[in-house]
Amino acid sequence: MSAKCPQLPIAIKRVYDAPAATDGHRLLVERLWPRGMKKEALQLDGWLREVAPSTELRQWFGHEPARWDEFQRRYQAELEAHPAAWQPILDAAKAGPVTLLFSSRDTEHNNTVALRAFLLARRPG
Repeated sequence: MSAKCPQLPIAIKRVYDAPAATDGHRLLVERLWPRGMKKEALQLDGWLREVAPSTELRQWFGHEPARWDEFQRRYQAELEAHPAAWQPILDAAKAGPVTLLFSSRDTEHNNTVALRAFLLARRPG
């Protein structure tokens, strides 16, 4: 990794996992509040609803792994159309670690995995 293109400190974590000191800036990146979670338990620094996929896209995907590639393509298009929704995450990551929080049981096929990949592709360089 060159100094010209540093790796941004962006991690992902389920909301049901305990907060850790290494999480840094903790951001919930879902449109809906996670079931059964009290606000205090999440220790959030922010809830960025607008960076989550549209309701239509989320419902179409339905956490079907067979739709994963197309979901990522459509979600990326939504993100590209709304940079003000995700730019605060990149700004926070320049200052230190950021942890994006999600509630999905599927830890490999969810919007936060796609969002992190999208953000890392835009790291400064």
